[in-house]
Amino acid sequence: MLTMDFHLNSLLALENATVNKIRLKLGLTGLKNKSLLMTNNQDLNDMERVELSELFQQSTVLEIAYEFKEELRHIYESNSTVKSGLAKMKRWLKYAGLFFADIANTLESHLPEIANFFANRTTSAVTEGINTKIKLILRQSYGFATFELMREKLLACLFK
Repeated sequence: MLTMDFHLNSLLALENATVNKIRLKLGLTGLKNKSLLMTNNQDLNDMERVELSELFQQSTVLEIAYEFKEELRHIYESNSTVKSGLAKMKRWLKYAGLFFADIANTLESHLPEIANFFANRTTSAVTEGINTKIKLILRQSYGFATFELMREKLLACLFK
């Protein structure tokens, strides 16, 4: 079963990549522009908000894409019930699909799992973290002679 953190992290990464593609197609290069667009609006300081506003004056399309990105994050962070959360998600899908077709398709195919998040706000962040750490340990430790040696290495690294 897919969880909220899988959806949110993956979808926000896809959204950021899409916004970045739009930025590059518009010829708005520079790391500062990219940084402004990838940062959540609530995390921007006043000066960065002014810079972002100036960037949006160059492209309304980029501004709309950024607003859709922020809206999806806001939907996940809101204290919605299952019914209102899914209604917000469906409304977002209806309009944002023009900019984020891949993301919209992914969301539509996983709406039941998303509804579970709105029901109880649980995530599998701890499990995802452990899985990531295991993959890193295995990548750094090629050539185990036996399964038992690999198991011992994992246990030693995970439970110091």
